[in-house]
Amino acid sequence: MSNSQFKTVTIAGGTGTLGYAISEAFLNDGSYNVKILRRKPENENEKAKLLASKGAEIVYADYNQKDELVKALKGTDVLVSAVCFDKKTAVTGFYDIQSPLLAAAKEASVKRFIPSEFALVPGVHPVVDDKIKFREELEKSGLEYTYIQTGLFQEYLYWIGYDIVNKKATFFGDGNTKLYTTSLPDIGKYTVESLKIPETRNAQINVAGATLSLNEYLKKFEEVTGEYTVYLLFFRLKHECNQL
Repeated sequence: MSNSQFKTVTIAGGTGTLGYAISEAFLNDGSYNVKILRRKPENENEKAKLLASKGAEIVYADYNQKDELVKALKGTDVLVSAVCFDKKTAVTGFYDIQSPLLAAAKEASVKRFIPSEFALVPGVHPVVDDKIKFREELEKSGLEYTYIQTGLFQEYLYWIGYDIVNKKATFFGDGNTKLYTTSLPDIGKYTVESLKIPETRNAQINVAGATLSLNEYLKKFEEVTGEYTVYLLFFRLKHECNQL
């Protein structure tokens, strides 16, 4: 059963890697009307076709045209942002790309905004530090909000040293450090469930599909593939800095 105050959910970036998983989760749940907000120009997109075939409404807007965004968001109760910055846009960060969405959401009387937070926590990486700035704007907007922190995406463990194709692992640091990770489908499910829990209103929720160390993940890969070559690269950053 859906929360009675939320009927229609719009996912911005709903055909992207994470956005598609979130879109599918809402459609599979079946409790909400689902809209997928895509940037103009309109173009052929297989994921958009698949989502439309499952009942999603695909809407387009120029993010630089507030009137178009407001029109696209009319009737939306919850806006989920799964957008990211890329080379196709003139946008350089999460604040710039989400600010037009926030302004339009407020004018369109959207009730809750779930920003693009998920894997990266504000303040721990310079690329996403402007998420803090966006949080401040969101909290001043008067809209409800929920921040969802999921740890690393399990599908992207190769970013931290696992070469799945060549069955090699390179560890930069302590292989016993615990990591929080969540699969994309589970992130979608957690996002859906967040609308059904009253305590998520104006709050941050921290979730994780697994909490394992690099060595423990390596063992999982070995169990599946039968072999893995490991390169251990340990950096003594404090010592090196003292030598400069």
